[in-house]
Amino acid sequence: MNEFRKLHGAEMNRLSAEGYACTRKHPVTLMLHNIRSMWNVGSMFRTADAAGIEKIILSGYTATPPRKEIDKTALGAQDIVMWEYCADPAEVLESMKREGTSIFGLEITAGSRPYHQIEKSDFPICLIVGNEVDGLENEVLKSCDGVLEIPQYGTKHSLNVAVAAGIALFELVRILRSGA
Repeated sequence: MNEFRKLHGAEMNRLSAEGYACTRKHPVTLMLHNIRSMWNVGSMFRTADAAGIEKIILSGYTATPPRKEIDKTALGAQDIVMWEYCADPAEVLESMKREGTSIFGLEITAGSRPYHQIEKSDFPICLIVGNEVDGLENEVLKSCDGVLEIPQYGTKHSLNVAVAAGIALFELVRILRSGA
């Protein structure tokens, strides 16, 4: 018989908001460009917190906190994860490139590569996710150093944007934390 028992909050050694603010973050920025669902935005805040990334950049018509729809799925992560807003992503992406950050879109395109083929030398990295229906605009893709895709084996060839961001973020963190 197994000894599995669900842990309660106090047993999980969770950081306080103050403790989290002082921890070293993974050198990953997540850009949410033209995300229409505030529930997806909140979900990505929560995932960003769990992955321990540096920050989120909201751009285009992506809603910003505080909004009840974001708060509902973020569960407080919107108050802990650093974030900023920029209407047009081009300027901030160019600035990040000048500072040595690699820019990668998460999209299925000609020339995209599997999301697990990132190298440690690609960090720091900014991962851009786009609109739930239309994905990333060509103008945003032109700013990218590369495009990552999550292989699809069904008929839809798409994932919910928050799910896709979670898969990619945790793979980036796995690569960073691996001994290789």
